[in-house]
Amino acid sequence: MTRTCLAVRHVAFEDLGMLGPLLAARGYELRYLEAGVERCDAVTFLAPDLLVVLGGPIGVYECQTYPFMTDELAAIAARIAANKPFLGICLGAQLMAAALGARVAPGPIKEIGWAPLTLTAAGRASVLAPLGATPVLHWHGDNADLPAGCDRLASTPHCPVQAFTRTPAQLALQFHLETEPARFEAWLVGHTVELGKAGIDPRHLRNQAHTLGPATRDIGIKVLAAWLDSLAAATGAAA
Repeated sequence: MTRTCLAVRHVAFEDLGMLGPLLAARGYELRYLEAGVERCDAVTFLAPDLLVVLGGPIGVYECQTYPFMTDELAAIAARIAANKPFLGICLGAQLMAAALGARVAPGPIKEIGWAPLTLTAAGRASVLAPLGATPVLHWHGDNADLPAGCDRLASTPHCPVQAFTRTPAQLALQFHLETEPARFEAWLVGHTVELGKAGIDPRHLRNQAHTLGPATRDIGIKVLAAWLDSLAAATGAAA
């Protein structure tokens, strides 16, 4: 039986990346929903077998400026309450935290570039365990508090909640495992204003993508594949 995945996209270049082929290999039929253009509602978000909410340059607390996020938050809350599989990445992780009642606010610094995580005991026992000290791609200025009833999986010095899980099928990742290093130039172009304001040289990030990106890619595929396979095992479906 074909399974379905809905991916909520906020900017065109922050897409599923490496997750796309992993989903296809596991029999998922994929559709993107363009947030802010297409309607976000509970019926739409509850329908697919898997919902993935991707990153973007806006803040969860900017609902008055970007009114569509009010509906998006409510639809995510309905999905989570129904205990259906959910993956939130960067902004998607922050939206998951906010939907669960946690505070999301600007962090002390912008974390942009490749740097390692510190896994908690729960993280070392989770699908994130293969990451170890491998640098991963960070690209955020906001931090989310840990929602009540969730397990913290990873942190960095400036972001105490880099990953958390509510159930094994509901995972939030503040960092980016899905990004293809070969397509990273699109990020540098798309985020040029943010990089300029933060005083970050795109050439430094481009070099990191070249030197660190391949190892992160290999381990990221293992982590994301393991999580998708855990969903299949939980539902009794073939991986």
